[in-house]
Amino acid sequence: MAEANTNSKTALIAELNGLLADHFALFIKTKNFHWHVKGPRFRDLHLLFDEQAIEIRDQIDVIGERVRKQGGDTLTSVGSVAKATRIEDQDSASLDAEAMIAELRDDNRKVVERLKKMKTLADQAGDNATDGLLDDWTDMAEERVWFLSSFLG
Repeated sequence: MAEANTNSKTALIAELNGLLADHFALFIKTKNFHWHVKGPRFRDLHLLFDEQAIEIRDQIDVIGERVRKQGGDTLTSVGSVAKATRIEDQDSASLDAEAMIAELRDDNRKVVERLKKMKTLADQAGDNATDGLLDDWTDMAEERVWFLSSFLG
């Protein structure tokens, strides 16, 4: 039983680090789009992207601390983030607003999927605190998807 719990905790720590990587990558992409959005909806999107980036940024420390509270090590570098994230880089500064919105919506959907799959891991590891946080983080990510989807009509 102890080995199963150790394996569950190890799996949860790995997924928390993946979630941490996703948040770092999504924060950078959201700020990129915040800085480079153009067009008739500039002000609305500039503000939305900034609000979402701040929300994502504020979750980074909490996720990292969950890893440490579980006895794990967090990501240590940009390279470790790149290896662990499911969010693809976007180096373009000239995407149109619609493409930016769709890409952020899809990336946030990936975060929602990861979060929902983590519920089982938290339960198996007996980590009630992470389980409760996952609900909050899922709600925040789903709200970001909803807001972004609303801009696409």
